[in-house]
Amino acid sequence: MRDHVVAVDIGTGSARAGVFTAGGSLLAKSEHPILMHRPRENHAEHDSEDIWAAVCTAVRAAVKASGVDASAIGAIGFDATCSLVVRDREGRQLTVSTGGESRFDTIVWLDHRALAEADYCTATAHEVLHYSGEFMSPEMEMPKLMWLKENLPESWAKAGYFFDLADFMTWKATGSVARSRSTLVAKWNYLAHRDPGWQADFLNVIGLGDLRERGDLPEESAAVGTSIGTLTAEAADALGLDPACHVGAGMIDAYAGALGALAGHAGDAAALEHQLALIAGTSSCVVSFARERKRSTGMWGPYFEAVFPGMWLVEAGQSATGALIDHIVSMHAAGGPPTAALHDRIVRRISELRLAEGDTLGGRIHVLPDFHGNRSPLADPHALGVISGMTLDASFDGLCRLYWRTSVGIALGIRHILERMRDYGYVPDTLHVAGGHVKNSVLMELYSDVTGCKVVMPKMNETVLLGTAIAASVSCGIHESLGAAGAAMYPGGLERLPDAGRKALYDRDYRRFLAMYRHRAELDAME
Repeated sequence: MRDHVVAVDIGTGSARAGVFTAGGSLLAKSEHPILMHRPRENHAEHDSEDIWAAVCTAVRAAVKASGVDASAIGAIGFDATCSLVVRDREGRQLTVSTGGESRFDTIVWLDHRALAEADYCTATAHEVLHYSGEFMSPEMEMPKLMWLKENLPESWAKAGYFFDLADFMTWKATGSVARSRSTLVAKWNYLAHRDPGWQADFLNVIGLGDLRERGDLPEESAAVGTSIGTLTAEAADALGLDPACHVGAGMIDAYAGALGALAGHAGDAAALEHQLALIAGTSSCVVSFARERKRSTGMWGPYFEAVFPGMWLVEAGQSATGALIDHIVSMHAAGGPPTAALHDRIVRRISELRLAEGDTLGGRIHVLPDFHGNRSPLADPHALGVISGMTLDASFDGLCRLYWRTSVGIALGIRHILERMRDYGYVPDTLHVAGGHVKNSVLMELYSDVTGCKVVMPKMNETVLLGTAIAASVSCGIHESLGAAGAAMYPGGLERLPDAGRKALYDRDYRRFLAMYRHRAELDAME
């Protein structure tokens, strides 16, 4: 009986695989690193064959550790970062690198080489921008494709396929060129609520009139929870599965995390509108759902059916959160490589310092966390981070104070996002936090106290894998819908209510936070 699924999550630095039961139990998981090439500033590249090999290694190891026979696995699902994979007409790798190596065929999501192209798209003021927060981010695929066509014309001329990474994985697994609705609406300016979904006039305006033909991009998109097909014999052998295993439509990794985090509400659209998923790791993604389209200037979306049928998704985010804290640790004289052990040591010392110093700890240090631009709500990829209140203190305690106040700045950024969302009519009052930040007690406390929201922490902190497993279970018929799968597979969570006694403190911090934005703008505007 095929009553198990495999979920694969492809992040920035590794591929992870997990084996789940129909009831949502994670039997085993495995992880394998993937290579990233950073040839120059703002350029980041992957080798898609390296990614596929890492996935196969992780899947084989997870299945072996689970003790589940391949014949019991009904489906495999993939989620991935929004990285762009380029292949030629025969399916071979094509370079996206200025160094010319063909193996580097993938532009990583965090690559910002296409800033000028993104600004050009924004300046068109085309109607498609109503569905991407009225701006274009360099993390989206259209600016990257524009850059590729202009700067690597030989690769463009030879191109036969353009894939979002999750869709590349389903193609690699099945041979199907079907594309997921999750990827197309979120990263390719595809309007799933329109017929046709591709807006040819926009493609012409930005110089990509030949994109669909050049990249073999179909008109229709595959909804989350549908089957793309079954594994090819070659893929089944590489993954250690069997050819009868279904392959679910791919998902953007943050949206898989949102599905996993909010799975307990997946069958109740009204309740879902009050829940917000905060997928927090290297960067942070804030995902909310609504039954009606709402304005979302400064955020990504609204996207129709990026996860749930009939619902609009809006995504806000911070481009560097975990990465920012790592940066603070590594750059400080008393820091070093940002290992888990060093983070734990800092967090413990912060607790001691707070007991001794109270609310004065680092109180004159203020941080704007825009070290990799401001994704939301300012939608300014050119924005820079700011630290105010530094002294010559190079001690470990000095690092702890800066770490604490940087964490406060990150949480204030989430509050800034939530307040803008409420201005637009979104009504989230509960944060379901998932990802690496769940392990950081400083951040988890701040997310609740700074925003004033109830915070839910999952009992099983593998919500991205869980969301992918939920969608995979529907694709092979184990569960009849995402709502039914969510009800069956959601593990529950632990709640934390905000400390009302700290509201005035963080209200003051928030006023200073907004003042710093004004002051930064004044400095930038001076001639």
